[in-house]
Amino acid sequence: MVKTMDAPVLKESWPAVENYLSIHNKHDYLLAVNMLNHLLDEVRGHEKHPLYGFLEVLGILIENYESEHYDLDGATGIDALKYLMQEHDLHQDDLPDIGSQGVVSEILSGKRQLNVGQIQKLSERFKVSPAVFI
Repeated sequence: MVKTMDAPVLKESWPAVENYLSIHNKHDYLLAVNMLNHLLDEVRGHEKHPLYGFLEVLGILIENYESEHYDLDGATGIDALKYLMQEHDLHQDDLPDIGSQGVVSEILSGKRQLNVGQIQKLSERFKVSPAVFI
């Protein structure tokens, strides 16, 4: 429950984040993706970082927009990773920056999800938006 005294703080803070959390068109989407990239650079996978929650929420909003506006034929972040690995002729042991071969195997099989740090490293390696892996 929001405390009554929090309302003025929220009212004052909303304009600073509204452009990133209100994704209604491609322009809004591109602003949000750009902010997500900046947040990934800032947060660097540290779950205790003060902006980690904002990064998570923004990722969910971007994912929702993409699922509504882009035909990805049900493709997931793992599907994207598998595709990129195939295109670059990579094997599980070629991705030590996201974990051991066992960790990569669990990710590819769907037993484990990619975390923020892994997504950032994959985004940098393959030169794609982090949203690809969300």
